Amino acid sequence: MTTPPDDVFADVLAANATHAEQFRPVAREGKAAKRLALLTCMDSRIDPLAMLGLQAGDAKILRNAGARVTDDVLRTLVLAAYLLDVDRVMVVAHTNCRMAGGSEDDVHKAITEAGGPDTRSLSFLTTDDQELSVRHDVQRIRSWPYLPGLAVGGFVYDLQSGALRRVC
Repeated sequence: MTTPPDDVFADVLAANATHAEQFRPVAREGKAAKRLALLTCMDSRIDPLAMLGLQAGDAKILRNAGARVTDDVLRTLVLAAYLLDVDRVMVVAHTNCRMAGGSEDDVHKAITEAGGPDTRSLSFLTTDDQELSVRHDVQRIRSWPYLPGLAVGGFVYDLQSGALRRVC
């Protein structure tokens, strides 16, 4: 299959072709071998598996802006807990996160200034107290009636040192 020269995905498709030549499927079920789910930020500087010394198939990885516990995260954790062997969850925020230290208005303004639409109908769940937000999100999982008995911990990952610091 040839790719048109103007294909905006050409670089990653070429890299995938190289990957596929050497690919060997993970010899595990789709369950979490380490019984772990990890919620972290979508920041591309974070390598979730390497951060925790894990391999493909060890954990269920959930990512969003700011590593926030949303309704979708809770829904996904219910599936992970009951169908994919997850019995512990790490909520991992990180240093220098765009969603920490600024306000919702700051983010809406930045999007508009970047040529984006008016996003004031969206909530980006920014925080000016990241540790408090991690504690709140951990408590949200712990108190969710569909997830009794999960071990849940909150952490902040330092992008400069690679170290995790436990918050709760």
